[in-house]
Amino acid sequence: MGLSLAEKILKAHMTDGEFIKGTEIGIRIDQTLTQDATGTMAYLEFEAMGLPRVRTERSVAYIDHNTLQSGFENADDHLFIGSAAKKFGVYYSRPGNGICHQVHLERFGIPGKTLLGSDSHTPTGGGIGMIAIGAGGLDVAVAMGGGAYYITYPKIVNVKLSGKLRGYVSAKDVILEVLRRLTVKGGVGKIIEYTGDGVKTLSVPERATITNMGAELGATTSVFPSDEITLDFLKKENRAEVWTEQKADEDAVYDETIEINLSELVPLAACPHSPDNIKSADEIGKIKINQVCIGSCTNSSLLDMMKVAHILKGKTVHPDVQLSIAPGSKQVLEMLAKNGLLAHMIDAGARILESACGPCIGMGQSPNTGGVSLRTFNRNFLGRSGTKDGQIYLVSPETAALSAINGYFSNPCELGEMPEFKLPDKFDINDNMITLPAEESADVEIIRGPNIKPYPKTAPLAETISAKVSLKVDDNITTDHIMPAGAKILPLRSNIPEISKHCFVVCDEKFPERAKSLGESIIVGGVNYGQGSSREHAALAPLYLGVKAVVVKSFARIHRANLINAGILPLEFADEADYGKISEGDELSLPGIAEAIKAGRNEFNLVNKTANEQYTVLCELSDRNREIMLAGGLLDYTRDKLAK
Repeated sequence: MGLSLAEKILKAHMTDGEFIKGTEIGIRIDQTLTQDATGTMAYLEFEAMGLPRVRTERSVAYIDHNTLQSGFENADDHLFIGSAAKKFGVYYSRPGNGICHQVHLERFGIPGKTLLGSDSHTPTGGGIGMIAIGAGGLDVAVAMGGGAYYITYPKIVNVKLSGKLRGYVSAKDVILEVLRRLTVKGGVGKIIEYTGDGVKTLSVPERATITNMGAELGATTSVFPSDEITLDFLKKENRAEVWTEQKADEDAVYDETIEINLSELVPLAACPHSPDNIKSADEIGKIKINQVCIGSCTNSSLLDMMKVAHILKGKTVHPDVQLSIAPGSKQVLEMLAKNGLLAHMIDAGARILESACGPCIGMGQSPNTGGVSLRTFNRNFLGRSGTKDGQIYLVSPETAALSAINGYFSNPCELGEMPEFKLPDKFDINDNMITLPAEESADVEIIRGPNIKPYPKTAPLAETISAKVSLKVDDNITTDHIMPAGAKILPLRSNIPEISKHCFVVCDEKFPERAKSLGESIIVGGVNYGQGSSREHAALAPLYLGVKAVVVKSFARIHRANLINAGILPLEFADEADYGKISEGDELSLPGIAEAIKAGRNEFNLVNKTANEQYTVLCELSDRNREIMLAGGLLDYTRDKLAK
């Protein structure tokens, strides 16, 4: 029985466990990436482990999230990350060089390798045949130190593509169709692998768009084969020597197969406020719009920008619409400037933003009150744009550009025949904004500003947890609910005491104060709790506020792992109906929990002292995760291991 491509790469990198689905396996990580919203904490964690240098083949620190410097905090973080990178052997991509996933695809990604990134959209690397996984900063710090990354051996879903996209139907529409079918929780515990004749019709930038938004499925990662299309892309980047063919065995067996005929797809959009709230452009109709934002790690490649420039050429942005465009990297921006396409954008009235995440992470460009904003981004969670009642639609660059001209939601297929957009034979290569690490690190001083605070205090798991419910929330709570992004809060990422004041304020403004006053507490939630980004701050802020356990109907993968890493117990109701029996303020108890975990139990009694009831809760933990929980978190566990 043959193996899928994902299984072949995983098997080649296995360090621990057995290759049995549903069991925990450890994999060797070849490359890591961090970005500045998560990087400061990741390097503080790496430093706390006491290792002098990273042990990966290549680690890269990117500055692309917190680039709006309205105070000293972001600038201080950048100095810290730059100096830590130089000392610890990490390549440093300076602000202005571009978005981490776009630059990594261009300059560092290698087919067949593993990549772990402290950003949930790290699976972008699957576009060139990598197993690229998003994780919390502490997991990335461990990987930088040479430690394995642990996942549950996932199911493999085969998305079999046939046909060819029609003019002005794009790769964005492909992943929106997958989201329409699977939903935001349909990929949990799975890797999405793309196969079929339709794969050959998609360029690497198009493949990367699809794997990027696989994160919205909750999937572990997504991957395309590495073929002659991949080789051509790497030749353009002057990196042909790193290419290898990567493909599934002919007789590969998949757990599930989805068939998509690319020829039948139409322009789609994710409507407010979820990436799986999918409708066609025709279903949405010609609604009036206020804003268009083109860019992000999903749709900011040269190919995307070429199509946008073509649509904008000779036109003027509608007077009621604000259009902003952020090319994904310095390479893309420079090539647009040289070939004249940037002039078409500027002439049309587009506001050109720096090559960074920008509006996607809430750094500027918030829409007007109740405004309709079309964005080529990957997430449209409530309030993520910075305007709580903003109506955010996720669309393709083609849909976005035409709509900006018309002033209303438009179907780009109305443009008729699409010309062929051919990438140049060679991309402009200039790595002058990438700083190499020091050869000798002993003399490198790490620069720390006053906003940089240490990792929160942790303690071994208590024998019994007894605490009140500080918060009860509904289904599909995202990391943006737990730990909001945006220009006001992101600069506090290196200061857990300060950022914790914003924890869950989207749901309940009084939560931080209430949790702090309780000393210790428990959070209760619904289905798919913690979906969204990889930000470990969504676990570290609750840790600082005294949260000892989170009891929900089900968890999103990365957030559950981050809770374990922080030493917070992730529990699931055996009977989801018990969720309705608990109220905020109830006093809950988990008697003898440490001893039960030590004994290998996965099922525990949760006592509601207020209601005088008992419920059964579950916590499936591997032997390693049991040790992590008992130690008080991954940092304590790792330090203990290194000390021994």
